[in-house]
Amino acid sequence: MTALLTPQEAAALLCAGDNYLILSHRRPDGDTVGSCAALCRALRALGKRAWVYSNPQFTPKHAPYLEGLTAPAGVRDYSFLSCDVASRSQLPFGMEHAEVLLSIDHHGTNDLFADGTLVNPKAAACGELLIDLIPLLGISLDREMAEALYVAISTDTGCFRYSNVTADTFRCASRCVEAGAEVYPINRRFFETKSRPRLALEAWLVEHMEYDSGGIVALSVIEPTLMERLRLTEDDVNDIAGFGRTIEGVEIAVMLREVENGMGKVSVRTSPTYSAARICAQLGGGGHPAAAGASVPGGIPAARKAVMEAVKKEIELSCQTES
Repeated sequence: MTALLTPQEAAALLCAGDNYLILSHRRPDGDTVGSCAALCRALRALGKRAWVYSNPQFTPKHAPYLEGLTAPAGVRDYSFLSCDVASRSQLPFGMEHAEVLLSIDHHGTNDLFADGTLVNPKAAACGELLIDLIPLLGISLDREMAEALYVAISTDTGCFRYSNVTADTFRCASRCVEAGAEVYPINRRFFETKSRPRLALEAWLVEHMEYDSGGIVALSVIEPTLMERLRLTEDDVNDIAGFGRTIEGVEIAVMLREVENGMGKVSVRTSPTYSAARICAQLGGGGHPAAAGASVPGGIPAARKAVMEAVKKEIELSCQTES
């Protein structure tokens, strides 16, 4: 039976075991990568055998934080852990059936797929949970752990700009700096430097953005042919979902892409007036109130129809709540 664990119970579980393989989620972002890397280093510092699963979808931008930590599943008798994974369907391709001993997560939509779950939906990033968990292992943060966790926290908060930021978020970032994290190179790498293909994508999105519901909804579509034409990499599109929300007057931004097996990937970002999680829950997905996603069979056309219907229902619900 699935158990919800306290940080102390999760720490005791990790201390009792060994030979860990840590799983990230599909299409990895900074939070899942940084959290996996920091946990792996902490477990090794504890004297445990630990690796991060070599997710084929890891991108070059995240490679420095995973150096020396990754391993394939192989034939070893691993105990599986996961970081920032809300459901079994979000485990890496080929690892969907892994029996996960402990899930460490900050999504309120976590479906409790693991044997044990440490979850805190109030945390802005999974990295915040690791900041508190690692000392309970009897391990002090070192520079490499701290930098990985700063990546986790800063990327999931848009460099501390998003509505999920709390006082604890700043406290956690401060602890990373105190432990030796060099934050300027990280901030420049993730938030200042853009490739030319990324700039070309932003220009294309501005020109082809579609608006709905009086301009409060912005819809963008990234076709596979556009990825090829602009020579875009996954690093170029990793955090593009919120681009529409940067436009004045837009409250709901929807980004559509075609991904594996012809699925239509839906990413939604909202202002506090609306709930991205409620929108994506209608499509079988989930996430946070301001940022959520889902995958819809039938590619971009089916995803467009489904998400716009869900968006209109969310707008109607918000109007009813206000009245």
